[in-house]
Amino acid sequence: MPAAEIFQHSQASAKEFTTSLRENNVEFLRFELPDLAGLSRGKTVPIDHVETYVLNGLNLYGGAVTLDTSSIPIAGTGYNEDVNFVDCLMIADPHTVSRVPWLTNTARVICDTRWYDGRPQLAAPRMVLKKIIAVAAAMGYGVKMGHEYEFYVVDLETRQPIYGGQPIFVTAMTHRYPQMDKLMRVLQASGIDMITANGEHGPGQWELNFAALDGIAAADRAFVFKNTVKEYLRTEGLLATFMTKPYKGLSGSCSHFHVSLFDLETGENLFLDTANKNGMSGIMQSFVQGILDHARAEQALWNPTTNCYRRIRPATFAPSNISWGVEDRSASVRIKASKDKRQHLEVRVPSALSNPYLTAAATIASGLLGVKAGASLAPERAGLKENDPSFAKLPTEMHLSLAALAADGALTEMLGEEFINVFTKVKTAEMLRLRDEIPAAETNEYFDLY
Repeated sequence: MPAAEIFQHSQASAKEFTTSLRENNVEFLRFELPDLAGLSRGKTVPIDHVETYVLNGLNLYGGAVTLDTSSIPIAGTGYNEDVNFVDCLMIADPHTVSRVPWLTNTARVICDTRWYDGRPQLAAPRMVLKKIIAVAAAMGYGVKMGHEYEFYVVDLETRQPIYGGQPIFVTAMTHRYPQMDKLMRVLQASGIDMITANGEHGPGQWELNFAALDGIAAADRAFVFKNTVKEYLRTEGLLATFMTKPYKGLSGSCSHFHVSLFDLETGENLFLDTANKNGMSGIMQSFVQGILDHARAEQALWNPTTNCYRRIRPATFAPSNISWGVEDRSASVRIKASKDKRQHLEVRVPSALSNPYLTAAATIASGLLGVKAGASLAPERAGLKENDPSFAKLPTEMHLSLAALAADGALTEMLGEEFINVFTKVKTAEMLRLRDEIPAAETNEYFDLY
């Protein structure tokens, strides 16, 4: 299997990189690492020290990429106590520099990590996706993809949505809050090619979409988008939450994932066949079937926390079965049948809380397994897919998804043993820790009465 590569800096490239930052008036550079949950972790460096750290790497706690959502180091991952809590090195990817517009003369750079002996940290989500993209490239395929996020905007103090009702797509609501207008400009200044903005179905729920990109750049953009939204709105007295199901009875927040393959030599969209009634090529059909065949295992990465499963309910546009359909919003895999160069598919299962690198890696890996096997796509069934009880169901609890992932040998081999070990141990520990908490609903139900 092709290996993922980490950018190697020479003295000349480190100097050129730093000179370019100075010429753009950058005084501070944030070295950022996407962790297992997609959170940005790292260090901020004054410009006078950037060249040294770019050349030699910036030291960071070696287990940072594997911390759970409460920043707890989990035993048995191979990244913490079992290696004496050693450091790793952050290696800046010069292609990922972008501004942090709300901070004076500050920029960010996304980093990969390696151990001091030169070995890459193969459990790092960015490395997992780079490896899968390399597999696609070895088959002659490039990958175009984009993430589509929903999130709630709430008052920082009360944690309540900034408005009520369900004014989805109401134009006046889009521009009622100056902070959201500012956010759109901040995103653009951060290098994010934003294309649409609208209110979503829930009160205070938003969707800001950005253009698709090729390869790792697409997931990098999604990473910057999520962290920018959260960090910037807090400076405006608001809190953005990508938590999947923050409120009982209100819409959950998703991360629909859009993807297609193209020929690396010609640029041709390999999902397109104009002779097919839905524009679907044989490669696209096999890719879709691959996603469906491995959907139960992918669920662990598409919905990586216990809260995610509260979103998967009937009649909520959050698919709960393993299905596909042409332009069917109730299906797990929706075929965007434009029958032109835009032909692609949309996976509608992932939650907004998912890690963009891992959502992409799991989906693409499964699709490529389908292509490698020449999988035949089952015929589309008529009607709304969520109304058809004959479809197999997706796991509806975290432990079931983790069990399905562990049982899927082909997918786990694609994603890598080191990553699977880390992800499984961290998510299991996180799940068990939260299981021991007493929900307020149980206290309200039983405490006084019994």
